[in-house]
Amino acid sequence: MPGPLAGVRILEMAGLGPAPFCGMMLADHGAEVIRVEREGAWKLPGDPMSRSRRTIQVDLKRAEGIAVVRDLARSCDGLIEGYRPGVMERLGLGPEVLIGDSPHLVYGRMTGWGQDGPLAAAAGHDINYIALSGSLHTVGRDGRPSPPVNYLGDFGGGGMLLAFAMASALLAVKGGAPGQVIDCAMTEGSALLTALIHGLKAAGQWQDRAGANLIDGGSAWYDTYETADGKWVAVGALEPQFRAELLEKLGLSGDDPDWRATLTATFRQHPREHWCALLEGSDACFAPVLSLSEAPQHPHNAFRGTFANIGAVTQPAPAPRYSATPNAAPQAARPDADALLAELGYDPARVAALREAGIIG
Repeated sequence: MPGPLAGVRILEMAGLGPAPFCGMMLADHGAEVIRVEREGAWKLPGDPMSRSRRTIQVDLKRAEGIAVVRDLARSCDGLIEGYRPGVMERLGLGPEVLIGDSPHLVYGRMTGWGQDGPLAAAAGHDINYIALSGSLHTVGRDGRPSPPVNYLGDFGGGGMLLAFAMASALLAVKGGAPGQVIDCAMTEGSALLTALIHGLKAAGQWQDRAGANLIDGGSAWYDTYETADGKWVAVGALEPQFRAELLEKLGLSGDDPDWRATLTATFRQHPREHWCALLEGSDACFAPVLSLSEAPQHPHNAFRGTFANIGAVTQPAPAPRYSATPNAAPQAARPDADALLAELGYDPARVAALREAGIIG
């Protein structure tokens, strides 16, 4: 598979959310990612986050299944898992065991709170992790935090950060460093995403409440507005030159004491397509707020190939782009147990026996 990570082999312990997103990122950029799935585990049909993987079902409750995973790990450069702390150790697949088998192995661990600390063993979800990090406090209106789906913790501060860490640690191994454990906590990753806001706060340019600042909806020039057909548009005309262009195209001028009310009334006069025709492509810092169904059809996204159709599921295409090592088009995940075990040296009779015993699927 082409891509800058071609030649890298990763073992992914299948789960939900951020760890699969990390596996998707690595696979999108050329790594061979082998996904170990538990038989009967819930799966989203056509899941974009399982794309471009070879998969094998393994019974992790039986010693023979654990042995299969250890053999797979020995053939890999890295492993990613998103279980609660201690689960992999109880399975006999903790980092001491697997790095002991392969000293070069990069062992990526994805959790909400981290591998240790007072909250490490507690259950949680994205909303809890970003609440503790302070990032949820920055999103909302009228002082009330508003959950931003699960982008900040699970994916931005979780899976994507772990993918970056895996690539970094793999590069270190290539330079002569040993394998190591990566402790990727969504609480810390989502805190990292607030670096700019902490800087603005320290400089006295950020009020410590949601919806009161320049880029969180506190400014009329950085907000969304409803149009006559009940749709929405987004304006980001913060700088004077962009603001001037927006006002000129809208036919507005002067020093209005309440620009938010004026812009609200103005945008409600016509449907969204009217404003797109007038403002898109200009320096007014304007865009329509597109739905998930609309976004793939927009001319700019269509030209760029921002979305792809894989297994009848429309989904985001790999990003970003590379000039010399372009990514391959993503493919649907495929079961490949026989071939994977053959590559490890298992003879057909042994594979058949494992399947007959229900060790592999």
